Amino acid sequence: MKIAVFGKKIDKLFFTSCKTLFKVLKNNGVEVIIYRPFYEFLLSTVKMKPEVDGFFDDDNPLPKVDLLFSIGGDGTFLHAVTYVHDSGIPIVGINSGRLGFLADISQQEMEVVLADVFNGSYKVQQLDLISLETDVDLFGKKNYALNELAITKRDSSSMITIHTYINNEFVNSYWADGLIIATTTGSTAYSLSVGGPIMHPDSHNFIITPIAPHNLTVRPMVVPNNVEITLKVEGRDSKFLASLDSRSEILDETVHLKVKKADFTINVIKLKGHSFFTTLRNKLMWGIDKRN
Repeated sequence: MKIAVFGKKIDKLFFTSCKTLFKVLKNNGVEVIIYRPFYEFLLSTVKMKPEVDGFFDDDNPLPKVDLLFSIGGDGTFLHAVTYVHDSGIPIVGINSGRLGFLADISQQEMEVVLADVFNGSYKVQQLDLISLETDVDLFGKKNYALNELAITKRDSSSMITIHTYINNEFVNSYWADGLIIATTTGSTAYSLSVGGPIMHPDSHNFIITPIAPHNLTVRPMVVPNNVEITLKVEGRDSKFLASLDSRSEILDETVHLKVKKADFTINVIKLKGHSFFTTLRNKLMWGIDKRN
């Protein structure tokens, strides 16, 4: 088996578990390819030198592997997606801190999960992505997001107007601090924080969520993800910010944005005992009030 390991920085509380991870991989004869900046972090900060068989980074693309382990939180997982891209390589999200929606495997259950991985006792879930097309090709080959596209104002205190069309039919001009087009996976991220609904990852929809809209009657809207959404932004400040997950670029009001479902999916490993609803209860602390 050939496994890639991706990470950035990990908390001290995960140092021992990290050493255990590489020990288990070695004992099972796994060929390990590691993200070079993470390897350097392990050398300098964790004071460990894992036995690896190769590296990948921005200059050296990820080779074909059986799985990719993302070590960190949901932000690290989203960064890992940019290296997997359309290769179909399944991602295993191991959380080195608090429980995440994407990186949902805790360090306490890591060794049990590794045994399930080696035994093939897992399912692969396919997650839809969003893609963004602009006439200036701003994001290049990384013009996609697993969570959301966010259009927001920059330095000005004035709101912006986002004219929105679905399949070339005018829907609304959102006068707000910004607008989020989220996938169902992203429904528990930025969109949720500004009042968007929670969607099951297996439902194939987009969520259009305004950020602090001026009109109180303007609410989040769910649409099927087989539509094409066109956005045109204007405001007192001619510059605004477009973000795909954690990647942001500055655009001006002459740029039109076209949003649709990406033509590939991301494969995520789902293990026994893990479900979306269990993660919701734990992450959002539903039912923690003993009076319920």
